[in-house]
Amino acid sequence: MLLALTLITAAAYLAASALARLGLRHVGTTAAIAMVIHAWLLNLQLFRHGPLTIGVTEGVSLIAWLSALLLWTACWRQPLQMLGVLLYPVAALATLLATLLPSPSQVLPMRDWRLETHVVLSVLSAGVMTLAALQSLALAAQDRLLHHYSSTGWAVRLPPLQTMERLLFGTIALGWWLLSCTLLTGFLFVEDLFAQHLAHKTILSIFAWAVFGVLLLGRMRFGWRGRRAIRWTLAGYLLLILAYFGSKIVLELILGKHWG
Repeated sequence: MLLALTLITAAAYLAASALARLGLRHVGTTAAIAMVIHAWLLNLQLFRHGPLTIGVTEGVSLIAWLSALLLWTACWRQPLQMLGVLLYPVAALATLLATLLPSPSQVLPMRDWRLETHVVLSVLSAGVMTLAALQSLALAAQDRLLHHYSSTGWAVRLPPLQTMERLLFGTIALGWWLLSCTLLTGFLFVEDLFAQHLAHKTILSIFAWAVFGVLLLGRMRFGWRGRRAIRWTLAGYLLLILAYFGSKIVLELILGKHWG
């Protein structure tokens, strides 16, 4: 059943990406179908032991689903369907990974609402920042077309550059506040946050939080935009992904272990 749902979900995401790339109708409807089935699939995977259980591949799948949902919602107000060309194939791959490479049975479920709150906030912040990273890549494509005086390519169907920058910084601001709440709940609710197996995650998350904070400050005080904004966004996102998945990939997928 899981494999069948996964294949249907991946096919729907890829169809939505193709529709967006070709500029055809029903992109939102196709993406919505993919997300509904994806949500059903996640429910089966995340609660397979009863309480909430999130491993590496399940976390990637959940973040991809949330990013797709955020994009789908944003498309109601702005013509951002072309971002699906980048995001929907990633979501399709994430669903396949979660099914084909499930986290080891040693992964411990969470039974504390405080820890669950921290995890939910961390996933929300990662999902929002994933969308911001995709927006920055789209901005880079638009900037490249602008400098090469090209009027072809999928990026030309995105909103104007200034609108995309405004949307990017709005997304980063939301993600930064969610990341702030993630760090705060971590300090309040997680024991031994700087213990050996959590220290790298905490430190890298703080660095990512600082990078995004400096970027927002630079935007407000000095009007940062363009390639500088793109570089800072991608640098902060890389730190965030390393914080979330760096050691977990080694522990769960290579060593078959889970540490807290």
